Amino acid sequence: MVDVANVMGSRPDGWWRDRAGAALRLHAEVVRLAASGRAVPPGETDPPDFVMVLEGAANAAASRMSPAAAPGEVRVVQARGSGDDAIVAVLRDLPGHRVVVTADRQLRERCVAAGASILGPGWLLGLLRP
Repeated sequence: MVDVANVMGSRPDGWWRDRAGAALRLHAEVVRLAASGRAVPPGETDPPDFVMVLEGAANAAASRMSPAAAPGEVRVVQARGSGDDAIVAVLRDLPGHRVVVTADRQLRERCVAAGASILGPGWLLGLLRP
């Protein structure tokens, strides 16, 4: 699961001028990464299913993102309020081993309490680089 706001905020590419556009770019990159099968978290043997959680102004990008139709595709969730609350709620509904990509200290604590593992944005961004 990807904390989109936190991951976008981890790279200084002008995301703050166009949050929806930055979310679209990140989504496209994650879709390519998911299709490549290279995104295997440490200690795992299989690539994950991705869930990207949008909040605030980034929600405007959701209508331009393709909905996940099959396992291995990137699912998009729009937070109605707090993105952190949405991440924890979705996390609790997902079966199996769950990994959340975020650097937000409070969110990390909540996700670990809900049974998830945590990876920092650097892990994901490192895989997105060509």
